[in-house]
Amino acid sequence: MRWPLPNQPFPWLLGWSVGLLGLALVGCSPGQGDRNALRPIAPALALPTLSEATSADLALSPPERPKPVTAWDHLQRADERLYVVLLRHAIAPGTGDPANFRLDDCATQRNLSAAGRSQAQQIGAAFRQRNIDVVQVLSSQWCRCLETADLMVLGPVEPYPPLNSFFRDRSTATQQTAQVQAYVRNQPSRGVIVMVTHQVNITALTDVVPGSGQAVVMTQNEAGELVQVGLLNAAE
Repeated sequence: MRWPLPNQPFPWLLGWSVGLLGLALVGCSPGQGDRNALRPIAPALALPTLSEATSADLALSPPERPKPVTAWDHLQRADERLYVVLLRHAIAPGTGDPANFRLDDCATQRNLSAAGRSQAQQIGAAFRQRNIDVVQVLSSQWCRCLETADLMVLGPVEPYPPLNSFFRDRSTATQQTAQVQAYVRNQPSRGVIVMVTHQVNITALTDVVPGSGQAVVMTQNEAGELVQVGLLNAAE
């Protein structure tokens, strides 16, 4: 009987080792892969997706910003102070007046077009829809201003010469502007006064160049000076 040499494994031990290796290989075979493959670990907590907004999330949303105060908003508070609406007459195509202009003859003046008459009516409707308390309507003696004021139907129309155009003769601009300012200072401290006039007159009072049918809303500061509140596109 021959014994294994020193430092060599016994034959039965070698066979047993080979058997274990075979089992390990069988366990890694394709047939067993599904059972022994690594699986991802499920999270302990389900995290909400970005599209899932809760009531708590909505409660933390920033509040809506307040809407800016408009010129209309001021006019609706006329029971608190006096406001003056410096309105340029409605659409009257052209510039200035004909060379044969006469104040007492509308046929010699630049007058409202059909679009201008419609615009004047829309302006009046806008005031009535917002319940603006108009206490007085003053107008330039020019026919296009008087017609604008009449078509607005906001009250009796009073011709007021300081509102007349000085487009052709600027020598009276300073005097007429001062007369309008003095008139406003002497009025009651509440209500809305509508003054229908011309671009040059409004620009002299406010430094604003309004378009046809547009207005500058003014009020008085503590010193009794006219200050601008806002612009008004009354037909909108």
